Amino acid sequence: MGKIDLSKAPRGAGTRYPAPHDAPCRHRHWLRLGDAAGLAAFGVNLVTLEAGVWSSQRHWHMHEDEFVYVLEGELVLVTDAGEQRMQPGDCAGFRAGVRDGHHVQNRSDAPARFLVVGNRDDADWGEYSDIDMKFLPGRVSGTGGYARKNGEPF
Repeated sequence: MGKIDLSKAPRGAGTRYPAPHDAPCRHRHWLRLGDAAGLAAFGVNLVTLEAGVWSSQRHWHMHEDEFVYVLEGELVLVTDAGEQRMQPGDCAGFRAGVRDGHHVQNRSDAPARFLVVGNRDDADWGEYSDIDMKFLPGRVSGTGGYARKNGEPF
């Protein structure tokens, strides 16, 4: 494919989380760099979090590895082990099947940007550590959704 023209990369914004779980993630946006490059096995997104915004609810994946690399600004990584400040050049990884809920929060007063890389597995599912919600298989194909941890749909 060659060099990616960022102005033509597919864009995304907001969240599909049901209310009230969507509130802290509404003002996030990203460029789908993996899609722009025609990648099929893994995704790469350039994510921007405005001040006060979260990357997601704290979650873990059953079938997908996930890697985060901070490019600009300051973020707080929140995991089961606690909180760690992340600055440009810092990175973190999360192995599939490890139930260590994680996300990053922008607690600063300026935007922050990071890369997130993960494999694309339509069978992937996982749970959100701090709320009664899980995500269902089918995220890659667009057939997945959200349910309570007991399976009851939202």
